[in-house]
Amino acid sequence: MDALTIIQRVTPLSMQDQQALLILFEEVSFNKHHNLIETGKNSHYLYFLKTGSCRIFYYKEDREVILDFAFPGDALISLNSYVHGKPGYETIQSLEPVTAYRINAAQLQSLFSNTLGIANWGRKLAEAETLKIEYRLMSKLFKTARESYQDLLDRSPELVNKIKLGFIASYLGISQVTLSRIRGKQ
Repeated sequence: MDALTIIQRVTPLSMQDQQALLILFEEVSFNKHHNLIETGKNSHYLYFLKTGSCRIFYYKEDREVILDFAFPGDALISLNSYVHGKPGYETIQSLEPVTAYRINAAQLQSLFSNTLGIANWGRKLAEAETLKIEYRLMSKLFKTARESYQDLLDRSPELVNKIKLGFIASYLGISQVTLSRIRGKQ
């Protein structure tokens, strides 16, 4: 997914604002298992996936708990770093080689100060990421593992098939055996 499409998915911008924001988009590539954002560290960048997939997780009692997965077009942000400039709670790791667009958070904040359209774009981005968190919470509370698995498949079936079953089971909060049963009934 190209940078302009990603920008416009957040909210439409004028041509002038698009160009000002595009200048900040730096294309970077990472190998499999690279931590783009790390637990307990301040993230100085926001990322948008161009290709590949990532997992978002945190540590609980020395084990990893998967919060979500990210696919092309998705934002990779530590909201605590983005909003408060403090270390985040999550780790975001590539599941395969990925290409992403990286934006320096300080440069983006500077644009917010100078351009209302881009400031509104940044607000819309934060709102969208907050709604993703709310959706994950509501899914955990009110959806069955089967429904959550189907939602994941609907997002990116070709990439979901490449994700380790243990990661998907962790995301769904079930065992790998239960996940195998769910997949067998699909």
